Order: sequence, then C-alpha cells, then structure tokens
Amino acid sequence: MDDPINLSVIYYSATGTTYKMAQAAVEAAEKAGAQVRLRKVRELAPEEAIRSNSGWHAHRLETEDVMEAEIDDLAWSDAVIFGTPTRYGVMAAQLKQFIDGSGPLWAKGVLVNKVFSGFCSTATAHGGQEATLLSLYNVVYHWGGIVVTPGYVEPSQFVGGNPYGASHTSNNGEIPPDEAALTATALTARRVVDIAAAVKRGLAAG
Repeated sequence: MDDPINLSVIYYSATGTTYKMAQAAVEAAEKAGAQVRLRKVRELAPEEAIRSNSGWHAHRLETEDVMEAEIDDLAWSDAVIFGTPTRYGVMAAQLKQFIDGSGPLWAKGVLVNKVFSGFCSTATAHGGQEATLLSLYNVVYHWGGIVVTPGYVEPSQFVGGNPYGASHTSNNGEIPPDEAALTATALTARRVVDIAAAVKRGLAAG
C-alpha cells in the first residue's frame, strides 16, 4: 500500500476477552498493510472492585504497557475498530465515556467519512452481542462515518453467524475467544483496511 491506512483499535477489556480479539484485529490489519495503534480506554471502576476479581486485576497488570486512548487517536485514524464487552446490551461505560469526549472532533467534521467497525463479547449466549454492535454504530451515524462489518462475505462467517461484527460468548471470562471469533475479528480488520483504502483513494481523486 503506497499510502498506508492509519487504523486505531480502541477497546475496553476487564479480564482479557476483548483484548485478545483486539490483538487479532491488530495482527490482521498490519498484515493488510495498515499502520496500527492499539489503545485501551481509561478504566473507571474503583480499585476495590478490580482487586476483588483476580482475573480483572491480573489482566490490568498484563496490559500495563498498552497506551490509553486519546481523542487525538480518532483524528489520526483513517479507520477505527472499537472493541467492548457487553453491558446490558450496550457498550461498556468505559468505552462510552471515551466516545463522549469526541464532541470537539464531531463539531469540526473531523470524523466524517472515516471507516468504523466493532467487535464485542458477552458472558452468556444471547447476552446482547448484536444489540451492542448496533448501538455502537449509532454513534458512527452521528459522526458521518462509514460502517463496515464482516457480513457473510466468507464461508467462515456462517460458523460464527454474526454479520454485524465479530463476537464471542466468554462464560464470564472463562472461555477465551475461539477460532470462529478470532477469524471473524481478522476478517473485520481486513475489510476495514480495504474499504478505508478505497475511500481514501476516492477522496484524493475527488
């Protein structure tokens, strides 16, 4: 790619499920030729809550070296992939707070025509995966962005069965992302890079 796509993978993860999916997105996007930033959003939960859950506390230590997302990461990016666990059928508050800080960019039209996608995880089957992704995309519509999903463009998508974005059922963090979830996440990243590159070329030629 002569003019590489700048892509940010911005996620929240408590015990590591969405982090593992984020890593799959980064790997696939880099293989597709993008320049990629992996960023976690700021934690909002109190220290006592984190320390009360061994998996949560361990994951925080595991990812201490991952930089926290800043609004400037959105401005830098041609494309963004968001990752989040589901909280009552919508994105986690930590990711929502980050997104809520995008007002200055939105007001200036900085986010218009950027490409966006998402992936998520739930504790249980039917725990709100589709609802979470669809509610996340509502934000993109307000920004004037372009939503790209994995759809059913490859046979592997009929295994996972979620055309709205990659998703995984973790059984409260006990089951790490399986091959179907990671394959769908990688497919999402490749499609985001491809479509973002086409949009960028088109705008440049415009």
